[in-house]
Amino acid sequence: MSDTKIIAEPGKQEIIITRTVDAPRDLVFKAFIDPQAIPQWWGPRRLTTQIDKLEARPGGSWRFVQRDKEGNEFAFHGVFHEVKAPEMAIQTFEFEGVPGHVSLETMILKEENGKTLITAISVFQSVEDRDGMVQAGMESGVREGYERLDELLAKTSRS
Repeated sequence: MSDTKIIAEPGKQEIIITRTVDAPRDLVFKAFIDPQAIPQWWGPRRLTTQIDKLEARPGGSWRFVQRDKEGNEFAFHGVFHEVKAPEMAIQTFEFEGVPGHVSLETMILKEENGKTLITAISVFQSVEDRDGMVQAGMESGVREGYERLDELLAKTSRS
């Protein structure tokens, strides 16, 4: 529906991502915490996503494993610090392939006229960690994931 905006200002430890989706906030929030929905949109199409663990509550943990066609695995995990349905969630994020580089992610959902503005703020431990994430190609994965989210929300809204 609309373009994903990714802001990564030089010298800062954060990445801010915004996108407006054509769906009510409760459906968008559910897509972010439903273990049946996440594999349908999280990340690039060339990877499959399996939910190993998902406890969307304060203190709960999560772990997702992505696989490519060759069978290579890419795992991610974190801990939820705050979950307020359907408006926000705060969690950590760590790629197991490069352990020790943890970011704190805040997702805020604001609804207006049946559409939802997603604002995702990721704060990294250092500028170098943030730059490493950008250089690893996160931008294309985020854009493709949000396109897939649009597709899922369109199907969900019709049902």
